[in-house]
Amino acid sequence: NYLGDKFYNPGTVLMFGGEQEVTVADADTTAVAGVVSTNPAHLMNGALTGPNVVPVAFTGRAPCQVIGPVKKGDLMVSAGFGYAKVNNNPQVGTVIGKALGTHSGDTVGVIEVVVGRI
Repeated sequence: NYLGDKFYNPGTVLMFGGEQEVTVADADTTAVAGVVSTNPAHLMNGALTGPNVVPVAFTGRAPCQVIGPVKKGDLMVSAGFGYAKVNNNPQVGTVIGKALGTHSGDTVGVIEVVVGRI
């Protein structure tokens, strides 16, 4: 759990920063934290209190908001505005994880992502 500067929906890509500990991620940021979790298997910092406590997935499997086409195995980085995008040649520190699902077209969607420093 981390303090967010506002409420974030599950699957939102976050970064370290903002008025609290985490905020919506900027595009291609190296400050990427993870993805807002839906069902954490192990929740650390469970006693944290505040107006916007956010469960952030740093590792494991989580739904993730995406934009643009995605294939299984693609490396995911922040697209900004809480979404992830494909970048299979990312800068060090920008990777959210690897796509477990696919998404077609230039629209937004939600897929499963293996979150972690892959």
